Amino acid sequence: MIADRPNLGVALLLTLGMSVVIASALGFEHIGGYVPCALCLLQRDPYYIGVPLGLVAILVAWLRLPPVITKMLIALIVLTMLIGAGLGVYHSGVEWRFWEGPATCSTSVNAVSQNAGSLLDDINKQHGPSCTDATLRVLGLSFAGWNVIASLVLAAIGIRGLLRKA
Repeated sequence: MIADRPNLGVALLLTLGMSVVIASALGFEHIGGYVPCALCLLQRDPYYIGVPLGLVAILVAWLRLPPVITKMLIALIVLTMLIGAGLGVYHSGVEWRFWEGPATCSTSVNAVSQNAGSLLDDINKQHGPSCTDATLRVLGLSFAGWNVIASLVLAAIGIRGLLRKA
């Protein structure tokens, strides 16, 4: 089924990968209580663009439309992932103090409840947003660092798919 539809497998893999990354970010926010900073939110944009592009690429490949259309969509996904990697490098550099971050690093997310009864609960659950301080590091990398890796892996998958003979 996938073998007779050029680039369907690549489009599926990219879309699944991007969906897992963005779902993880949203999970850390809504389940883990990590309030994203402005740069964290900005790094999500390539995924919010890439997932719909991936869905369209899947549909185009599934309907057996000209493979060049699917390849163009995959190329756009690669571009969004490279932009995402660049945003992650920038944010990681800000966290490691290699360069200055934005003058204002705030988010429109309400980290603390307006309800006085749950104010202390919210303070204990929520982690404040900061562009310069990583809220969590796993194996030495912050969320921004892991985003760089995820974006580059997804871009590499897309590039490999583009270079493959179909």
